[in-house]
Amino acid sequence: MCVSQYQTPQGRIVYSPKTAMSISRAIAEQMEGTSWIRRMFEIGVRLRQERGPENVFDYTLGNPDVEPPAAVTEALRRVAAEERPLSHGYMPNAGFPDVRAAIARGLAERSGTSVTGEDVIMTVGAAGAINTVLKSILDSGDEAIVLKPYFPEYRFYIENHGGRVVEVDTGERFQPDVARIAAAMGPRTKAILLNSPNNPTGAVYPAETLRELNSIVREPAILISDEPYRTLTYDGVETPETLALIERAVVAFSWSKAMAIAGERIGYLAISPRLAEAAALRDACTFANRILGYVNAPAIWQRVVAQAPDAMVDVRQYQAKRDLLSDALNGMGYDAPRPQGSYYMFPRTPIPDDVAFTGLLREEGILAVPGVGFGRGGYMRLSLTLPMIQIERSLGGFERAMGKVRG
Repeated sequence: MCVSQYQTPQGRIVYSPKTAMSISRAIAEQMEGTSWIRRMFEIGVRLRQERGPENVFDYTLGNPDVEPPAAVTEALRRVAAEERPLSHGYMPNAGFPDVRAAIARGLAERSGTSVTGEDVIMTVGAAGAINTVLKSILDSGDEAIVLKPYFPEYRFYIENHGGRVVEVDTGERFQPDVARIAAAMGPRTKAILLNSPNNPTGAVYPAETLRELNSIVREPAILISDEPYRTLTYDGVETPETLALIERAVVAFSWSKAMAIAGERIGYLAISPRLAEAAALRDACTFANRILGYVNAPAIWQRVVAQAPDAMVDVRQYQAKRDLLSDALNGMGYDAPRPQGSYYMFPRTPIPDDVAFTGLLREEGILAVPGVGFGRGGYMRLSLTLPMIQIERSLGGFERAMGKVRG
């Protein structure tokens, strides 16, 4: 018997308690609490069928709408044309040694640390890197701290490896509150997940905050810095180098956003050489990379990113969308501050019930993810990855939704 599901009038996907016996209880429960991002995506499919794609304005998925930089496609052509022995075969589970060394050289230069190729593991995106390290450090019942609001998949990653999620609120403008984090730490705290530039808020955490965090991250805890948006910042803001500022840290990076190659699933895990247990953690993560089923990161894309590691999309196109949407929403009466990085905005909804308000937006053909899906109600996430013309055409719908709540 298959898992049955139905959709509530509010758009929530609900799974029947009469779940097939072949499906684990844990997965069935996770499916019932599935990400709001995916729920809204599914609603979007239905709305496009009903109204036509030109009348649906999808702000839900962070799927880049631009093509990769020319340097990336040129490197891909070169790599594909190479007559290298076993170029499509297995390599060490941590990745090609020369690729890891090339990535490490860039990290060492930026961070001023002694990172080497031994400290780098090529992974199936940043998600693969996070899962690899969580698998390596968590025993059943160990705790991992996440900062609200947070990318909802973190919960599933942690629970998949037997961990327990500990949520900690952020402070003003969604910045980490180091005192709150310290108060939430206990003897079973094994991980603190940091995400800057942040999804969903677009906040960038300053160097001083990372220095404060360094003072509280003590063995056995490890700070996991999830940095797929590291290069997507605006107005001259720079993302601080985590490895330079936090001793007990690992960095999960992906080229998905920087190069607009989200579907290629290529990233790395970088382990701080200042970790006392760095060698053991490297071995554990290499082993976990294999047994989780990744085996290794895609061979061709390892070669590509090694040839063009710093190639990136033009962030000015995202900044132009940010400026247009933020200015327009604020002019209508929304509280929509400009994000410092990533390609998301996290405006406050004009009524406390963010689910109800995103329902009003859906009536206008606008798909937004309610903040409750990220652990912070009263907000909504808007992705800036739809064409500029679509953003412009959607503005009337935002204004009409605001008019409905004002009466």
